[in-house]
Formats: sequence, structure tokens, C-alpha cells
Amino acid sequence: MSEERKNKARSLHRQGCNCCQSVVMAYADKLPIEAKDAMNVAAPFGRGLAGTREVCGCVSGMAMVCGLTGHADQARTLIEQFRQENGDIVCGRLLASGKKPCPDLVADAAEFLHDIIIKP
Repeated sequence: MSEERKNKARSLHRQGCNCCQSVVMAYADKLPIEAKDAMNVAAPFGRGLAGTREVCGCVSGMAMVCGLTGHADQARTLIEQFRQENGDIVCGRLLASGKKPCPDLVADAAEFLHDIIIKP
């Protein structure tokens, strides 16, 4: 169920994972690498690429999960879906808009991934 993935992503973020880690780790059971390795790989992609507030960590996390699960061709579709839902894919602008807090953004990303990784 997508609600489980969304709740897991939110929970991971509240426990201190960055946005990218939260999205990636919500799908750790579907990845062909160890969870600790996935966590480490995702670490520098949080806070908009190493804290630069550029590309949102949620977007980077979706792309990572797509690549690791053989769905790289779906990454752009998910990125556009995220942009459509949230108005942007740049961390700084998303935060400045104040529309959604990060836990809700990671939940969106987890939900969008569900439709590609789990649902088919």
C-alpha cells in the first residue's frame, strides 16, 4: 500500500534522515544493495544536493530508486509529476514557498514511486 511507504518516508525524515535518504530508505526492501549502502549513497543528496538547496532531495531519491530498480526510464515522468504537484523541484524554492513541509514532500515522492515500483 502506498500509505505504508508514505508513512515510512515521513517517519524516517522525522527520525533525522534527510529527504533523499527518507525516500530511498522507504524502498530499501526493493533495492539490490544493502540498506546501509543505500543510506550512505543518498546522504550527500539531501538538503538540495549537499546542502546547496538546489535539486530537492526527494527528486534525487526518486531518481536513485528508479535507477536501482531498473526503472530509470520512468525517472523523468516522476520528476515532472513531483513538479506538477509541488510547483518546483528546487529545494530552496520549495522551502521558500511554504506550501508543504519536507515530511509531506517525502511522502509525495514515496507515493509517486509506489505507482512505478510496487503497483505494476
